[in-house]
Amino acid sequence: MWSFHSILVCFLVAAANFKPVYVLEFCESAERDCHSHDDTASSSQLSQHTVKSRLNTSLANHKHDLDQFKVSSKKLIEAFPVDEVDGNFVRTVKNCIFSKSVPTPLKGPLRLAAVSKQDVIEGILDLDVAVTRSDDFLHYASGGRLLPGSVPLAHRYGGHQFGYWAGQLGDGRAHSLGQYTNRKGEIWELQLKGSGKTPYSRSGDGRAVIRSSVREFLCSEALHSLGVPTSRAARKLLNFVIEEHFPSINSADPDKYLVFYTMVVNETAHLIAQWMSVGFAHGVCNTDNFSLLSITIDYGPFGFMESYDTDFVPNTSDDEGRYSIGAQANVGLFNLEKLLAALSPVLTLKQRQGAKTIVKGYFDIYQMRFHQLFKAKLGLLGEEEADGYLIAFLLKLMEDTRSDFTMTFRQLSEASAQQLHNRDFTQMWALDDLSSHKLFSDWLSLYLLRLGRQINDCDEDRQRRMKNVNPRYILRNWMAESAIRKAEINDFSEVELLHRTLSFPYVTQETAEEAGYAARPPLWSKRLKVSCSS
Repeated sequence: MWSFHSILVCFLVAAANFKPVYVLEFCESAERDCHSHDDTASSSQLSQHTVKSRLNTSLANHKHDLDQFKVSSKKLIEAFPVDEVDGNFVRTVKNCIFSKSVPTPLKGPLRLAAVSKQDVIEGILDLDVAVTRSDDFLHYASGGRLLPGSVPLAHRYGGHQFGYWAGQLGDGRAHSLGQYTNRKGEIWELQLKGSGKTPYSRSGDGRAVIRSSVREFLCSEALHSLGVPTSRAARKLLNFVIEEHFPSINSADPDKYLVFYTMVVNETAHLIAQWMSVGFAHGVCNTDNFSLLSITIDYGPFGFMESYDTDFVPNTSDDEGRYSIGAQANVGLFNLEKLLAALSPVLTLKQRQGAKTIVKGYFDIYQMRFHQLFKAKLGLLGEEEADGYLIAFLLKLMEDTRSDFTMTFRQLSEASAQQLHNRDFTQMWALDDLSSHKLFSDWLSLYLLRLGRQINDCDEDRQRRMKNVNPRYILRNWMAESAIRKAEINDFSEVELLHRTLSFPYVTQETAEEAGYAARPPLWSKRLKVSCSS
């Protein structure tokens, strides 16, 4: 059976003045399998491994030109009403799900700044990487030419923003190009972002500046490589969503809408727990920025938490801290309740009562998944009654000492049991910060005793497990800012370096170490601010 995915085609394509750009990414609707990672690797080793694995792929499976590449918008157009008014001018649109909207081509010379070559170009789109160097590819990717079979569409939707109903929203700078079925039988929806005005464009919409495009591209790639479901970029409608995206639900089941809601509640809880496990704050958790597929979408004023702080707010536009990292689970519940309100007309009274019971269990699901993820981050096996206390105790110490979230867990992974016993934290700056707490020795004793009760678990295995779930590299704001400043003067070298680094976040990389990506953040990074316009 084929599966349906959503792909945000965000090729980082820039015109001569480098103001409007696109970014190429894709979106997975399911979690990746867990893969083990080598403890250390130089960038050359990574490159050789990648080249070797790609050589094993039959070139016959890849299209060498774009003449054979076709998409289709037929299914969406036949399934849903389309706006009767043509044109990209901004207006109130009624009685439809989509508007036909043609991308606006970029002016001036074009160049491809960054692209996910193996994962997207070869693995999803069945294209030979050489195609990306052609003029045809640039024109298709930048909206200057439509792919065969494409009828570009802009999606009409509404939602709650910062807790209030915002009315008509819609795709203000995105165009769905159509669906592509690859050689694996997977169906992907291709989309341009930053491709010009649509009927739903608001102030500042239409194009995407280099800053936001670089941030979106790198963060999407980073979360994908961290194993967090993401748009590596995306009810009659409800039936369509279930049929296309939830094939495990029996379309003849009279309770199919209730089953659907149950799955969304469960997966939303899991997604937010995964965000928390890597210290990711979305920044704008409006209902229109939450996906029914429980994947991370819409990268704006996001931030990876550095010093552990449950009140961390990455978005300077969020004056009230509504979307702080510690509030994300609560916001998830708010959004699920709004989804239930939207579904109520198609539910029976008994089903509505069942749905209310289901959403009441949301926090239990979230807490269970949070507990599982943080147990894994500490290398704990089995289940002991005090495990929750051990996790909460550590997080309290981290909060009091403002210890770095990512590197505290990573350095706990890298430290041997002997180093922990001796409190030998040479060159382990995050653990050194944590150890300044007066209760650190108490926590460390409890932790070592817990590890000691794990039968047949050697220290090397414990370190290996922990390194596989505790990244050494995340997209810190200062790293993105450094890459953006270079990109703005036509130097995409650091975008490329970050892309390569964040594709292997669990592996120690020589070039990343030289760039200081695992070092204490520079002092100037504290001055960096991002907002909804970032």
